[in-house]
Amino acid sequence: MMINLAPQAFPNGSRITESSLFQLTAVRFREFLREPEAVIWVFIFPILLSAGLGIAFRNSPPDVLKIGTVDPTLASALSSQKSLSVETLDHRSSERALQTGHIVLLEIPVPGGVVYRYDDTNPQGRLARLLAERALWQSARVPNPIKESDELVRERGARYIDFVVPGLLGMNLMGSAIWGLAFGIVDARRKRLLRRQLASPMRRWQYLLSFVLSRVCLLLVEVSVFLAFARFLLGVPIRGHLPELGLLCLLASLAFSALGLLIAARVGSIQAASGLTNLVMLPMWILSGAFFSADRFPNAVQPIVRALPLTAIIDALRANMLRGETLSAVLSQIGVIAGWLIVTFFLAVRLFRWQ
Repeated sequence: MMINLAPQAFPNGSRITESSLFQLTAVRFREFLREPEAVIWVFIFPILLSAGLGIAFRNSPPDVLKIGTVDPTLASALSSQKSLSVETLDHRSSERALQTGHIVLLEIPVPGGVVYRYDDTNPQGRLARLLAERALWQSARVPNPIKESDELVRERGARYIDFVVPGLLGMNLMGSAIWGLAFGIVDARRKRLLRRQLASPMRRWQYLLSFVLSRVCLLLVEVSVFLAFARFLLGVPIRGHLPELGLLCLLASLAFSALGLLIAARVGSIQAASGLTNLVMLPMWILSGAFFSADRFPNAVQPIVRALPLTAIIDALRANMLRGETLSAVLSQIGVIAGWLIVTFFLAVRLFRWQ
């Protein structure tokens, strides 16, 4: 016998339909709120990003532009302009400072005037040129009129792309290590594969260290491809020693891998691992100066910013790639990265559980 289930067969069919719609809609909300990743990206990330950028680019006095000269008399005259920070350098160090972006303008005295060396594609260089010209004409120490000429340069290492590539490399090292290890361990725990390891004579630290070593094996390809693209297609300079650059990348990858192990030490679901991973990485994305200088943040938060592992590795990478500095010049950053590696791996071993 066929039963008619059409809505008109039920006196209160409309109420049943409305109740089903309400329950289904409520289920959608519950599913959303139970996803830590969705909650973080929809609610927390925009607030953190807005707060971080608001602090970094808050209303503040105009930036002081760094310029250089080889003549102490010129330096004294230029110091009258409050928006300029003048350094007296010798010829070799002044060229190096301009090449690496430490200064945006170099003034070289010539008979009867000066030569301005700067990159006219850099807005700060153009502004420094105008301010320096005004300072010289207003100074009594420099005879008027003076002969001025421009020598335009295109220095690799002082461009924005040169600044941002080490930041992107640091972010890539962090993301691949943390995401790869955290999700690998949590997925194995979720599938109950870790229980099988209990019957073996393997020790806990050996299991965790195997994940770290697997990341190290992929590191060479990962970094080589990225640096080759940046060097040959974008023209980003690599002035430091490649073995030292590789050592910095290795140390950073180990530290971030240990952080990924700590995140996955007790987590039992992919959703929770995703939420914790984003919670750890988001502050570093905002504060560590990958896309703009971390010096923009107030002095009160600078100790926190400098203590982050991503800030340390980005600063060390920029020192090596753009300024050609050796490891001895970035010992403080190496100490921060090593500290995170030791502490987080120790905690991961202590807190790790198989199920």
